[in-house]
Amino acid sequence: MADPRLDSLLQAVPGLRLKTDPADLEHYGRDWTRRWTPAPLAVALPADAGQVQAVVRWAGANGVGVVPSGGRTGLSGGAVAADGELVLSMERMNRVLGFDPIDRTLTVQPGIALQAVHEAAREHGLVYPVDFAARGSCSIGGNIATNAGGIRVIRYGNTREWVAGLKLVTGTGALVDLNRGLIKNSSGYDLRHLAIASEGTLGVIVEATLRLTDPPPPTNVMLLALPSFQVLMQVYAALRERLQLEAFEFFTDRALHHVLAHGAQAPFAEIHPYYVVTEFATGDERQEARVLEAFEHCMDSGWVSDGVISQSEAQAAQLWRLREGITESLARHKPYKNDVSVRISRMPAFLEQTQALLGREYPHFDVVWFGHIGDGNLHINVLKPDGLEDAVFLTQCEHVTRLLAATLEEHGGSISAEHGIGLVKKPYLSCTRGAEEIALMRGIKRVLDPSGIMNPGKLFDR
Repeated sequence: MADPRLDSLLQAVPGLRLKTDPADLEHYGRDWTRRWTPAPLAVALPADAGQVQAVVRWAGANGVGVVPSGGRTGLSGGAVAADGELVLSMERMNRVLGFDPIDRTLTVQPGIALQAVHEAAREHGLVYPVDFAARGSCSIGGNIATNAGGIRVIRYGNTREWVAGLKLVTGTGALVDLNRGLIKNSSGYDLRHLAIASEGTLGVIVEATLRLTDPPPPTNVMLLALPSFQVLMQVYAALRERLQLEAFEFFTDRALHHVLAHGAQAPFAEIHPYYVVTEFATGDERQEARVLEAFEHCMDSGWVSDGVISQSEAQAAQLWRLREGITESLARHKPYKNDVSVRISRMPAFLEQTQALLGREYPHFDVVWFGHIGDGNLHINVLKPDGLEDAVFLTQCEHVTRLLAATLEEHGGSISAEHGIGLVKKPYLSCTRGAEEIALMRGIKRVLDPSGIMNPGKLFDR
């Protein structure tokens, strides 16, 4: 262990597990972005909140930045350690700590995977309703740190709505207990909500109390083929009016192309330009009749060209794979990603303007669109052409992102809907947040992290 600071860290935190092997430093020093070369000082794997406190206090005393690390499935560089920081991996803190059947809450450590939270809730006949494709690898601490959304936001909302309480180790090493699982609490500022979506810049989440709810009613899945981009919102409005929607997801023919190449089954004999996969409550003849009524209305209106309704759980899973498999199918292309949102009422105008912008600026690039249209969230993936240098590709994409950020500002939108700001979106924060608001955010960070050690350089520069 060459760096003498690590000897002092082990002395300050007896029993702390450290990794310093180059392969480990590379693995833990990055997230799903591949733009920065990992260069952490070391990887610390604490076993409990007390060790987290001791590590943070050591880091403050030694001027070492701390990068909290969960599943590292982020797409904005929020978990990157490229400048000698200490990675603080939560993977050993991955247990369920308790279940309260009266409050219907599940208390967990931050390193537990989202899928494990789902399974723990089901053991008690309840559900934790936040869900997305990376459920098997993302951690609940990372979900909270970015206020993750996912595929069921239109029914259940974002992660924020399901966090009843948090324990946070601040940048001073203090352990604070935020909201304590209360439903009603009007005793001053709710600091829990400052920690949510803070991307580890205010402290380290060491415990979360999550609200659970009843399982949803029986559902069915429908895949629709759309003839044009312009009818997307009409289809959404028609289904929302007639059905109890659980999810409403959109993707393009280019997205389908890549998922099919990755092993999925083609849903229709013909290729259509746009698709929607939607899940909705069903279970009785009246509801089933409304599904057919909604489908026929969309067909008669010319908004839908074809469609299929799942007849089994296996078929429903196949239809969902067409949407959930997109990110994995694109990974080998090292896509440049935009994750944006606007109010649903502004979505038609924003989509029209953005489609024209991307068509004009990316005439020869493969651009893959998909998103949670029902909550105003759109994902734009630009694939690097073979033979184009990475630096040239990145320069072009960032030029277009600046134009896209200006469009978002015009429509009152956000440059980051659910992936966070991290390093990737930092230059565009001012398009979403005003100068006074950013100044307040900096001031809050100075209070909770006076030494500036918590995930330094993320969200904004100190």
